[in-house]
Amino acid sequence: MTTAGAGQAEADRGGKGGIRTALAGLTTRGRSFLAAGVAAAICSYVLGQSDLLRVGLLLAVLPLVCAGVLYRTRYRVAGSRRLSPARVPAGSEARVHLRMDNVSRLPTGLLMLQDRVPYVLGPRPRFVLDRVEAGGRREVSYRVRSDLRGRYPLGPLQLRLTDPFGMCELTRSFSTYDTLTVIPRVEPLAPVRLSGEAKGYGDGRQRSLALAGEDDVIPRGYRHGDDLRRVHWRSTARYGELMVRREEQPQRARCTVLLDTRGIAYEGAGPDSAFEWAVSGAASVLVHMLERGYSVRLLTDTGNAVPGEGGDGFAGASQESADAAGLMMDTLAVIDHSDGAGLSRAYDVLRGGNEGLLVAFLGDLDEDQAAVLGRMRQRSPGAVAFVLDSETWVREPSDVPRPLDGSGERLRMLREAGWTALRVPRGAAMDELWRQADRERRGVPAASGGEGP
Repeated sequence: MTTAGAGQAEADRGGKGGIRTALAGLTTRGRSFLAAGVAAAICSYVLGQSDLLRVGLLLAVLPLVCAGVLYRTRYRVAGSRRLSPARVPAGSEARVHLRMDNVSRLPTGLLMLQDRVPYVLGPRPRFVLDRVEAGGRREVSYRVRSDLRGRYPLGPLQLRLTDPFGMCELTRSFSTYDTLTVIPRVEPLAPVRLSGEAKGYGDGRQRSLALAGEDDVIPRGYRHGDDLRRVHWRSTARYGELMVRREEQPQRARCTVLLDTRGIAYEGAGPDSAFEWAVSGAASVLVHMLERGYSVRLLTDTGNAVPGEGGDGFAGASQESADAAGLMMDTLAVIDHSDGAGLSRAYDVLRGGNEGLLVAFLGDLDEDQAAVLGRMRQRSPGAVAFVLDSETWVREPSDVPRPLDGSGERLRMLREAGWTALRVPRGAAMDELWRQADRERRGVPAASGGEGP
């Protein structure tokens, strides 16, 4: 919630604008009265009619008095804005709640409330508030919606004051604003076993036991309070004192989501473009893997990893899954095309090994980039690639399909390198492709519809 007071803003403007600010706030009615009064005064002087002069003075003084009184009015009004929710998927609506509190001892007059919003969120909301009693409050709300992801400022809130005769109108602005974050659409995914692992925990522990064996467990001396079930009898007999097994910390399974953001790899723009599908697909996989207990990170072709709490960039056990998901969603909300021409920077990050499952969302590839991806596969136990062919996304559905020998060759190179590579057609459903990747990894025919647990 964001709260700001309008009284201080009015006092600041009062010292700077002077009478010029008050006159600038005259409405069309007020300017008409002032012009009619001046004209009547001139005519009374020319015609020598004193009664006409009194009428002219009345017409001219009324808007000036209204402007002066309104300008010197000091309403102590506090305003607040609340977003529900503050982070919303593209295409969904968020509701903005506005609240006005009269914190002065005097009732207000007619108030016109207006909030500034970007044009992509809809028309600018305007509200008319009746007289607010001393200590009273008024609450209004409006809805915003955007099909384009991004971060959009809301505010500052503007309060328009007017006199009872409608002669003058002044605008007072609050100083604070809020930010609405429109994140990519997230599609629920089936819990398939693309890397051959059923859970986010336990794989590292099973691997260590398989390599070391039960006899190679390093024991330590018994301490008061240790569970006797952890006593290592063979070491106890060897050292002549009670020895217990050390507590093993299970290693969290890892997943790296690689998002190709190269501008040359995509064509078209808008919410239905290939790049937006790739961003949405990456968001879906990130959320899905976090929910399954994986340590996840987002990697782009520029080599930037998100989140970066540790040196490896993964969202580890010290970071809550909800916080990690929120951080990555905020990053994907504003991610844009990069100027890079290749994937070598991402490969430099991955060449260290121990990256876990690798899921890549790729645009158009040439032979060199396909070769780089082939080397990436050697650093991961499992790799899945979703390749978007931009030509199929920019053509109209009624167009005659053209051969895709180039993209087909790149898919063949990825598959030979060990990737589970799928071409993403226009308008494809991420969940169905996710299931298809699992079927291809296990060699199950597509018609059988098999899937992992």
